[in-house]
Amino acid sequence: MSSDASAFLQTMTATMQEVAQSQREGVSAGAALLRRCLDDGGVVQAFGTGHSEAFAMEIAGRAGGLVPTNRLTLRDPVIVGEAGADYLADPLLERNPETAHAIYRLIPQVHPADVFVVASNSGANGSVVEFASLVKEKGHALIAVTSMQHTTQVPSRHPGGKKLYELADVVLDNGAPYGDAVLPLPGGGAACGISSLTAAMLAQMMVAEVIDGMVADGLTPPVYLSANIPGGDEHNQALEDRYAGRLRRLP
Repeated sequence: MSSDASAFLQTMTATMQEVAQSQREGVSAGAALLRRCLDDGGVVQAFGTGHSEAFAMEIAGRAGGLVPTNRLTLRDPVIVGEAGADYLADPLLERNPETAHAIYRLIPQVHPADVFVVASNSGANGSVVEFASLVKEKGHALIAVTSMQHTTQVPSRHPGGKKLYELADVVLDNGAPYGDAVLPLPGGGAACGISSLTAAMLAQMMVAEVIDGMVADGLTPPVYLSANIPGGDEHNQALEDRYAGRLRRLP
């Protein structure tokens, strides 16, 4: 098998089609949790570390997406908390369970109806597993996006021994292979990761299901317009005002 652009496109297309078909039931279940969250006045809290942060960006604060959303990151204790910049220099930050508590404490005005969507390809690092555990202890619904092929082949890095998928109410398999990369190299190993693409697709599929259901019920979905079209800022601000003090919008 070659490792050029055409090979990646072929593999990516086949993987995304497989994920789209195999995860339809999970997408519907996840969308139902998001819809209930919105109906009850909640906010969708999205968290991902490493490249899984791209998934959180697909959920929170983007054109065509739902307004009542927040993106949570490993940087939060520095950007909106009081931690110094050296906090981010810790190479084991993602593996430290205490990181989860620092991030959760900084979420603005957590509401009982809030739903958490957590993405992690391995689903095994301490911060992600602890965050999922904390979310469930607080009584929130949890949607996990992970690679089932990868997570079932690695040990948990959390003291409790669990992984992300074991704690979630809904689990979406992003279809990525062990190690994420999909094009084998002649000397061993592989290139070109795919989990960001399939996770983004799953995020948009859930959003589409939520919006379709609201429209079918005669409701106007709270959806962002692009800030780069006339009237976008005004439209978006009017919707954000409904959730004053509960949304975090950072550059």
